[in-house]
Formats: sequence, structure tokens, C-alpha cells
Amino acid sequence: MANDERFRDSIGTITEEGKRAWVFPKKPSGRFYEYRKWVSYGLLLFLVASPFVKLNGNQFLMFNVLERRFNIFGFPFWPQDFHLFVISMIIGVIFIALFTVAFGRIFCGWMCPQTIFLEMVFRRIEFWIDGDRGAQMRLNRQAWNAEKIRKRVLKWIVFFIISFLIANVFLAYLIGSDTLVRYVTDGPLQHQSTLVSLLIFTSVFYFVFAWFREQVCIIACPYGRLQGVLLDNKSIVVAYDHKRGEAENGRKKFRKGEDRDALGHGDCIDCFQCVHVCPTGIDIRNGTQLECVNCTACIDECDTIMEKIDKPKGLIRYASEDNIEKKAPFKFNARLKGYSAVLFILIGVLVGMLFLRNDLEANILRLPGQLYERKEGNIISNVYTFKLINKTTKEVSDVSFKLLSHKGEINVVTHKNFSVEAEELAEGTLFIDINAAALNGEKDKLKIGVYSGDNLIETATTRFLAPRRYN
Repeated sequence: MANDERFRDSIGTITEEGKRAWVFPKKPSGRFYEYRKWVSYGLLLFLVASPFVKLNGNQFLMFNVLERRFNIFGFPFWPQDFHLFVISMIIGVIFIALFTVAFGRIFCGWMCPQTIFLEMVFRRIEFWIDGDRGAQMRLNRQAWNAEKIRKRVLKWIVFFIISFLIANVFLAYLIGSDTLVRYVTDGPLQHQSTLVSLLIFTSVFYFVFAWFREQVCIIACPYGRLQGVLLDNKSIVVAYDHKRGEAENGRKKFRKGEDRDALGHGDCIDCFQCVHVCPTGIDIRNGTQLECVNCTACIDECDTIMEKIDKPKGLIRYASEDNIEKKAPFKFNARLKGYSAVLFILIGVLVGMLFLRNDLEANILRLPGQLYERKEGNIISNVYTFKLINKTTKEVSDVSFKLLSHKGEINVVTHKNFSVEAEELAEGTLFIDINAAALNGEKDKLKIGVYSGDNLIETATTRFLAPRRYN
């Protein structure tokens, strides 16, 4: 299929000496690039706005790892909801896997934040300051004169400012936008540890987008490794039609007036424009490769060349290997049906769990190491600790406890009725007193109702320890 098989021995960004081969991609243009720009701008807006948008009083997206509090699409997830969070993440992974099996690494080229920021923000700024591919290569070889120093310093400053802004948005996802705004209002000296964290994030983003770049996709990203397992001959990827491009006698440079069909040459004129425009420096004509992120830059560039030499577009296009080899159309095969079924089941389970989840969660446990206490009138008393978690953005007031399974009394230490603040935890101690005649054994199961006023808002179960009964 390819004239040069050396690509199989190393990746495109490593030289024969094992050093970094810096990629200077040509500025892309074309219909797919325009589509990608609109998709990227929409996703950039989503990424920047999500921490600052509130839904039912909850931050739209938040991943507060330190406090183990997460908001996904406005739904709050507490440590007690970790199983829901795990199911949500599994759904996300399977969703991406399903699209990879069907459409290859389309997520990387169109939706990945790394690609969006690099190609649609940092790379565009680089084209604006340094110029296109040729100008960047000349500037790289150029001595450190006034022009090079001016362009490099300007680019580094702009890159650092954007990295700082991205770090602030990233921090808003971790600690919450309200907390971030309060820290900014208070001033950096009032929260020095947060400032240090912010500078660390800024340095990481600057390193990634100013130097490491495509190496993230090639070396660091686990999804790049995963695609090798998921792809098959039926997956739709950015592919070179070698049947048409190579024909009988392979590629040949274009010569005006030459009858290429009569000479048996393929439509590929070996212009290398698809290689020059590639952000990871690969030659797509060598087939699907680890470095390819399906960004479609080579499709746009090749279509432009085909127009100029009066050949049909689509020499490089979205296609499967079976489509190129056998002209087989895309089919929703058994593998895709399997992934879809698992995805549908998991989404159903998650939706059901979300509807069954209470806004206030109660945990009532016997105090460790404490036995029962005998009181007058054949009363047995146990001491418990309780924790009430309010998962809503509204205060739950006039909270009280009542026994639902047995006749008895519940006495909360220090107060009888109390309130649970919005998105807060209330905890304390309570005593449960039950007449021994109402107990069935030494460890009865109690059902306790949690009320807000006269409204039952949650139920909890616990065990009641009593003396052993002898018949």
C-alpha cells in the first residue's frame, strides 16, 4: 500500500537519532476546517462557561476532588453518591469507545480539549505572530536577532497569559466558581497556597501548549493507545484511498498535459501537502497510524490539490479499510450493537438511580463500644450518632425523628428540632428508648423517619441492642 515502510519503525516526531522532530504544520483551510472551527468555538464556550453557570443553584460542572463533591450537568454528587459518579464515568468511557469503534479517533480531532486549545487557540496565535509553515521554519533557523527576539517574547507572553486564564477556569472546576471569585476578590496574598497551585497549573498548561504539544496525543494520552484495540477494518477513519492514489504504477509528480490514466499512474501526485499540513507530522498515505487524531486537515488539503489538477475529490476521506478495499458500505454490526446495548442499559440504570435518590440522606448508627441502658419502667435505651446530608441548594428546616417500626421515643441531644443548611452536613447524637416488651429479640431492626415539619423526607434503618430473651 505504501512506497515507504520505514514509518513502522518509529513515530513521525522522532528523528533517526532519537531526538524530537519539531512539527511545523501548514495553516489548514477548507470545509472541514471551517466545520471544526465552529464546533471548537462552541466547545470552548462550553468549557469556559460551565463552571460559572448554575442550574437549580448548583454549578453546572464541578469536580471538587478535595471535598469529594461533584456536579455533573447540575446534578450534585456527594461521597455517598460515588457509585452514581462511577456509573456516569463508565457511561462516558463506553460512549467514547462506541464512537471510536464506529468512527475512529473522531473525538481527538473534533472534541478533545487538548486539540481544541492547541489547534484553535495557540496554533492560530502562532500563525498570526510567526507566519505560516515556511516562515516558522525560517524563523527557527534564523539567528537571535531583533526580529526573532521580538516575535518569541511576544508569543511567550501571550501563551503565558492564555495559560493563566485556562488555569483559572480549571481551578473553578476543582474548587467551585464562587470560591474562585471570592479568592480573586480577597486578593492573591490572602490565599497564597491557592496562588501557588494556580501558578503550577499555569506552568503545566504553558509547557503542554508551548512545547510538549502533539506529544500529549502520541505519548501521554491513554485514549491513543485504546484506539489500537478498538479499531477494525470496518471503522470509519481518515483514510487514503490507495487503490485510486497508487493505481498500477504508483505515484508520480504532476506534469501538465500528461495523460496519467494512460500511463497507469494514480491520482496522488506526491506533492506532500497532506504531510505538511498534518499537526502530528505523519504521512496519511502510509495508512492508519498511532499519531493520527482524525483532524481532517489532510482531507481539506488534498481536496484543494485535486481541484487544481481536475481530479475528483476524496482521495483522502472518511472511509473504512473495507470501504476502500471492497467498496463495502458502513454497517451497524454486532460489535456496535453490543456497545449500544451496554450503553443503553447503563443510562437506564443511572436515570433510575437519580430518580430514586433522595435530596436528604440520613445515616443513623449505634455509638461504637456502647451497650444498652436499662431505665425505669422496663425501658431499654440505645445511643446513636446521626449524619444528615442536604444535597439541595435549599435549607431543610424543622427536622425531627420519629420511630416508624416500633413504639418508643427518640431524644436528640441538645435540641429537638433543627435545620440542615443547603449543601451542608448536620450531625449529632440521639437516644432511642423502647419498652422491652415491644422488642422481638436482642437486635431488632428499627425504621426511623426523618421529617421536615409534618413531611416525611427520608427513612433510615439501624439495629437496636437489647438484653437476650430466654423462653
